[in-house]
Amino acid sequence: MSQTKQVYASFRSIGAYVPEKILTNADLEKMVDTTDEWIVKRTGIKERHIAEKDEVTSDMGAKAADLAIKRSGIAKEDIDLVLCATVTPDYFNMPSTACIISNKLGINNVQAFDISAACSGFVYLLSIAKAFIESGMKKNVLVIGAEKFSSIVDYTDRSTCILFGDGAGAAIISATESKEEAFIDLHASADGAYADFLVTPAPGAVHPASQQVIDEGLNFVQMKGNETFKLAVKTLTKDVKEILQKNNIHSEDIPHFIPHQANYRIIKAVGDALKMRKDQVVLTVGKYGNTSAASIPMAINDIWESGRLQHGDLMLLDTFGGGLTWASALLPFAGKANIK
Repeated sequence: MSQTKQVYASFRSIGAYVPEKILTNADLEKMVDTTDEWIVKRTGIKERHIAEKDEVTSDMGAKAADLAIKRSGIAKEDIDLVLCATVTPDYFNMPSTACIISNKLGINNVQAFDISAACSGFVYLLSIAKAFIESGMKKNVLVIGAEKFSSIVDYTDRSTCILFGDGAGAAIISATESKEEAFIDLHASADGAYADFLVTPAPGAVHPASQQVIDEGLNFVQMKGNETFKLAVKTLTKDVKEILQKNNIHSEDIPHFIPHQANYRIIKAVGDALKMRKDQVVLTVGKYGNTSAASIPMAINDIWESGRLQHGDLMLLDTFGGGLTWASALLPFAGKANIK
């Protein structure tokens, strides 16, 4: 009697898309009471990309996904699950953006659904893809983090409008029998006690759509900045230390530490606490701002396109977002390197 071989999840490819339009700090100086110097000092952000009015979350997600599929070498017909992480879906709240993206890609009769985990969304998706693959239910999962955050930002609120941008990132997660290509570990957690730290109040069951919602700006993202900053640094550092210790991996042995790109000061604080070298830490927040669920795959795509990410390279992902949610992952890049 033949023994069934163990199947693992592997990170097969990466793709991303950013809109052409750029909103610089100088542009924001003309819109709200702020300065380029203040924004850079507080956040490290210099510019962010903003989608056109007729360019929606599914458009960006489909473009990123198309790249990831082409780079994976896997036929579109072999994809058997499509997952999208977003807090800015095309519609509230059906159909799911994953369904719309599937249709735009010509992926038919395949399970598709969204999740809402804010900035932690992409790593949450990796945990779901891993579970589907390692249980034997699916073989090739398309995961997408896509956000049109400009659709929920109040551009008269200087505390939030400086932070967020639009974009999308996608990856193919595939079954493999190679332990060397397999995800090493993944942590994901949440605590709803801090739900009011980062919230879009409406529309929803608490505040259904109404003229009052519009008048009070409840359809825009609201954030308790200082409280979120402090908790993010503490939580991210603790989570990464735990996943490294559990797997007996030292921080200096990680070639690519890819944190959520929310704020340079958060990234630096966590990197310093982990004694990470500058060359280990992937930084894209300066040119993209915070793109929520798209942040980490966009950052992975940047190092892949630059030729820095090689087959077999170990990646440490770390993220924190509204919910509150947080997650970390240790995994090798199992795709082909981008040969320059």
